[in-house]
Amino acid sequence: MSLYTILNLIFFCGLLYVIYSISKKTESLSRKVFTGMVLGLAFGFALQLLYGVDSAVMAQTLNWTNLVGDAYVRLLRMIIMPLILITMIASVLRMDAIASLGKIGFSIVGMLVLTTAIAALIGIGLTLLTGLSAEGMVAGARELARADVLEVRRGSVSGLSLPDVIAGFIPTNIFADLTEARDNSIISVVIFGILSGIAALLVGKDNPAQGETIKSFVTAVQAIVMKLVRMVMGLTPYGILALMTYVVASSDGEDILNLISFVLTSYTAILLMFGVHALFIIGSGMNIRSYFQKIWPVLSFAFATRSSAATIPLTVKTQIEELKVPSPIANLAATFGATIGQNGCAGIYPAMLAVMVAPTVGVDPTDFMFIVSLVAIIAISSFGVAGVGGGATFAALIVLPAMGLPVTVVALLISIEPLIDMARTALNVNGAITSGVVTTKLLSMQQSEEDVLAAQGAAKV
Repeated sequence: MSLYTILNLIFFCGLLYVIYSISKKTESLSRKVFTGMVLGLAFGFALQLLYGVDSAVMAQTLNWTNLVGDAYVRLLRMIIMPLILITMIASVLRMDAIASLGKIGFSIVGMLVLTTAIAALIGIGLTLLTGLSAEGMVAGARELARADVLEVRRGSVSGLSLPDVIAGFIPTNIFADLTEARDNSIISVVIFGILSGIAALLVGKDNPAQGETIKSFVTAVQAIVMKLVRMVMGLTPYGILALMTYVVASSDGEDILNLISFVLTSYTAILLMFGVHALFIIGSGMNIRSYFQKIWPVLSFAFATRSSAATIPLTVKTQIEELKVPSPIANLAATFGATIGQNGCAGIYPAMLAVMVAPTVGVDPTDFMFIVSLVAIIAISSFGVAGVGGGATFAALIVLPAMGLPVTVVALLISIEPLIDMARTALNVNGAITSGVVTTKLLSMQQSEEDVLAAQGAAKV
């Protein structure tokens, strides 16, 4: 280890101590996360200016600093499956009627698919407006190598149909899914948790004494899991510092400049979609400024990690504790949102790529039927997109072949993929939270109407 690497690590430890000192003075997680993000951005930028992306000192420094970020992400992933399983069982046990579960699921999935279709339209519109095209893109050695890999991967996903995707949600080996052995493992665990909760409810109806024992046991286990979640959440500012340092320091500025138009258009589309989410939030009666203040730590973490799945614990906790979303809705919104209807990865990204590549094969991207078909395919294929970094690539490999378009453009953009994927992931997570908030409002309105009708009926009697 070189002297410069040691000095860099000493400075990094000093930044960790700064966050620790701030943590003792404030309880605001948002403020601590913001501090970690700013310090990470500054430190990563300084490392790139001083050493360059490919230097040995940079590699050694990031290997050690990323230990903090990697450990934090691993801890989060450690608690995902226990959190999903026990909270889903507990949520079902607290529900008065099993039918309510169906209403919640239908509303959340419907909201996710609707917003994904809107995101696709935004991606199509902006790409046409800015005139972005895949024609003339130059493929370097890394991109060409990636293209070969993508052609192989294309064969494994291009034949998937919607029934295949839906069938893949159903678990065949819950123990394997608890280890996240498949891309659909999260939804499979959700389904198993719901079925287990329903079974527990039925046992309670047959034998009330056993039912109370089951509820007591589930409540105790859930308390332990939630305490573990809060312990891990306390490490968020430190994890953000390390993750942002790595992202900024390892970004290739030359690649970004070469494709800056695509980057700017992508971020514009993402910001517009955040605006659409904001309209839904305002429509639900929530103060939009307060909303974004409360979910800022969640979006920051999603931005840094590029993983919707890893953000699930934060997403659930914030919905329940900050936004007052009921536990069943919060859990379903977070887990479904990690693999269904991702607005950024499954909506905006494949829509932009399809419009960019269409002219290269003689297809008019402004044709009405092309746009309608593209939006429909994106909405349908948004089921089952993996909630980890690279999910957008998976979505593109389904959408482009379905439209009869080549997938090479995916490889051509691989250089800037991490930069755009950070914002896309934050948008995905915000879409999941939005679906939870809107579903809560819709169900409360429905309940109010039912109460009014019941009161009117009683008055007539």
